[in-house]
Amino acid sequence: MRELVAELKQLRLHGMAQAWSELLDQDAGSAEGARWLLEHLLGAEGSDRAMRSVSYQLHAAKFPVHRDLAGFDFEVSPVDRVLVTKLAAAEFVEPAHNVV
Repeated sequence: MRELVAELKQLRLHGMAQAWSELLDQDAGSAEGARWLLEHLLGAEGSDRAMRSVSYQLHAAKFPVHRDLAGFDFEVSPVDRVLVTKLAAAEFVEPAHNVV
């Protein structure tokens, strides 16, 4: 079972951690009914903070705009589409083949 008070404190939500502890002390039955909601909200907050952190770090590193192969126009480029997609799959890594 998840330790919700510890997770709240880790996210620096000390007031909410205190309120949750008090709610558990007063009426554990009703608090356990709301446990799923608090777990869902903690998961959403954690993933949102992680996404914002990565976004901030990419911005701070001054990397160019994110691009992937889905948006690459192979018709305009002289690059071999089959070779690029084969290399992108990284199937050569498992058997340790040299692609050069």
